[in-house]
Amino acid sequence: MTCPICAEETDPKYRPFCSRRCADRDLGKWLSGSYAIPSEEPEDVEKALEEAERAKHGPH
Repeated sequence: MTCPICAEETDPKYRPFCSRRCADRDLGKWLSGSYAIPSEEPEDVEKALEEAERAKHGPH
């Protein structure tokens, strides 16, 4: 099995990653919102559109 971040061989201690560094990079992607689970729920779509509109116009 290879690390999903850098494609090196995994280390059983950090599986499925090869190192603490790659595990931390993956966590950082989750925390920053780089990873997202798509939703088609109307409430989620409306909320996303509102947030995008606020970001587009900046703080008031």
